[in-house]
Amino acid sequence: MEAVEADSGNMLERFFKFKKWDTSVKRDTLAGLTTFMVMAYIIFVNPSILGLGGDPKGLPFAAALTSTCLVAGVMTILMGLVTNRAFAIAPGMGLNAVVAFSLVLGQDLTMANAMGLVVLEGVAITVLVITGFREAIFKAIPLELKKAIVVGIGFFILFIGLVDGGLINVNGGTPVGLVELGNVPMVPLAVTVVALVSTIIMLALRWRAAILLGIVFATVFAIVMNYAWGKTAGFLPGQAILPTDVVAAPDFSLIGAFDFGAISKMGITAAVLWIFSLMLSDFFDTMGTLVGVGGQAGYLDKKGDLPQVNRPLMVDSVAAIAGGAVSASSATTYIESGAGVAHGGRTGWVAIIVGVLFLVAMFFSPIFGIVPGQATAAALVIVGYLMMATLTKAESEAEHVTKEPRAGIDFGNLAFGLPAVLIITIMPLTYSITNGIGAGFIAYTLIRVVQGKAREVSWMLWIASFAFILYFIFPWLQSQGWV
Repeated sequence: MEAVEADSGNMLERFFKFKKWDTSVKRDTLAGLTTFMVMAYIIFVNPSILGLGGDPKGLPFAAALTSTCLVAGVMTILMGLVTNRAFAIAPGMGLNAVVAFSLVLGQDLTMANAMGLVVLEGVAITVLVITGFREAIFKAIPLELKKAIVVGIGFFILFIGLVDGGLINVNGGTPVGLVELGNVPMVPLAVTVVALVSTIIMLALRWRAAILLGIVFATVFAIVMNYAWGKTAGFLPGQAILPTDVVAAPDFSLIGAFDFGAISKMGITAAVLWIFSLMLSDFFDTMGTLVGVGGQAGYLDKKGDLPQVNRPLMVDSVAAIAGGAVSASSATTYIESGAGVAHGGRTGWVAIIVGVLFLVAMFFSPIFGIVPGQATAAALVIVGYLMMATLTKAESEAEHVTKEPRAGIDFGNLAFGLPAVLIITIMPLTYSITNGIGAGFIAYTLIRVVQGKAREVSWMLWIASFAFILYFIFPWLQSQGWV
């Protein structure tokens, strides 16, 4: 038996190279569990969005949940095997809202029509990977802007955590403000505070499992408090309550439930523009995530490039096709992957664990559903901080001791400083990685032209900047009835 375990351990080491990445099977397993728990909200949120609040055009909840777990599980496992990186995949937030509210309700398409456009978007972005165009744009971005993307995503994740945890209010008299105590359910807010405080304490004590333990501790606290309040403490249905059922049978009825009827309904021009809009969002959301999480994990080289980036890009592109094919919306690489990386996860084994747990969740969704969003929100705040900290990261431990950490972006240089600020601020304030990157690219290109340094702008960035201009004016063109 010991010989079999040794052979199994050696096989995993040869494939995933834990020692090379200064990690272990145990650490990466816990990191995978952490990433999954932070991402698990998508199991319920995605079916809710695609269900359209019970509208007849919406998808049935149970079938959409199965499709969500299926595409997330299979494609995340594939990501781990192909890339040996700790990236996780699931149906993209934002993209699912476009499908549900803009395409189905706004354009009067059926859900099958909308999912057909998602499949075509996935095919288009896969072609860009095969031709090398997607990788070329990735490498054409100046290092300073790549660093800004890392920090911007960190700020974005932190902002999501503050909003989801109920610590700030985005619906008050001001665009963003501190939550007004007394006007919100206090028990869920207390869970956020307990999760955040306990995680900070454990991080200060250098506990490697701090983020995961913070989620678990806060969930137990939430359950106790919810029962003390007679199960009316203000959590979402099914959260912070012991489930009556443990197992739920999967519903695979949505697999293959897509068509290309949108082309005849909308016309070729409008359909192509919608495909382009979906593709651009998917394209740069993924790029931003790879840079952000990759920088945090130590995957990037000195130029800020991700070695063998075509591998995760290819898996991500195929995931877009798979998401549409099973009616789960376009699947993409998740910024929440940074939670497992913050826990110390580095190899594809992290992704394997996440993928397996998503597949298991198809059968045990009632159990996974008890974790309240407030418990994972604190984890997002910490992950956001860790990503933002890379801006002033010392080059080495020795430098950290002897010198002040150096900023990674020269904000005094207008060509880099202003685009960086736009990227860092617009991402969280518009809830869109794509919007932030687009604003930064356009500003950088404009400034270089005015400075008489247009030749320093890669032709790839010229194309991307013009594409983003079209992306930003597309809603106006649509409102004018031109598309």
